[in-house]
Amino acid sequence: LERAMAQATDRRLKVLQGHLAELPTTTAGRQDVLHAHTSQSHTYDLAFSPPVLEALQQGRPVVALESTIITHGMPYPQNLETAKEVEEVVRAAGAEPATIAVLDGVPHIGLTAAELQHLASLGHSVRKTSRRDLPLVISQKLNGSTTVSATMILAERAGIRVFVTGGIGGVHRGGETTMDISADLTELGRTEVAVVCAGAKSVLDIGRTLEYLETQGVVVAAYQTDEFPAFFTARSGHPAPCRIDSPAEAAAMIA
Repeated sequence: LERAMAQATDRRLKVLQGHLAELPTTTAGRQDVLHAHTSQSHTYDLAFSPPVLEALQQGRPVVALESTIITHGMPYPQNLETAKEVEEVVRAAGAEPATIAVLDGVPHIGLTAAELQHLASLGHSVRKTSRRDLPLVISQKLNGSTTVSATMILAERAGIRVFVTGGIGGVHRGGETTMDISADLTELGRTEVAVVCAGAKSVLDIGRTLEYLETQGVVVAAYQTDEFPAFFTARSGHPAPCRIDSPAEAAAMIA
């Protein structure tokens, strides 16, 4: 009996080894895609719009913008109009907007007018793309609208350190039992991009979201208020961990 069990175990190990041998080196491949800007031989992996590329090369400020709000946040053509308005707000403040999305499997850092219109017109047919989805969307050459987490990843790889969005994801109500926690929170703890936002969405468990951010070591600072905002309202009933009162104080924190 022991000999039979040993033979069965050996067969299973050989089968497992065969499966492992057939697996592609996904981790290395993924890093090649996401770190494309660090190697001249892989510059084609990230597509920069001409204005964004020029701004980065000249050391001018660039602000990353997500694209999920465009495809999943509102209908066409209101989504396109809003996206254009947001980009103009960034330009009016003296920075270059870089709306980030994946088009036909290629991460785009900044979109041309034609690309932005195309993405907006596709709407919900575009895959909502978080950190976990990037390898699939890129490898299968799909279109993907980036969430907070995916936008942060690609912005960091592109050398962009500031990202502006509406409300971040968080811990859902009942999350202590369902474990329904947005990947945005773990990304905020691991990716060196400053996220300027209107707090977490009001439907979430704000208190547990703040606790989770503390666990992840995320600096959470409220601007000119002592209260953490809840997306469309400035008041959530939860105090902010810290407060800043000027752009200079904000810049000093992320410098």
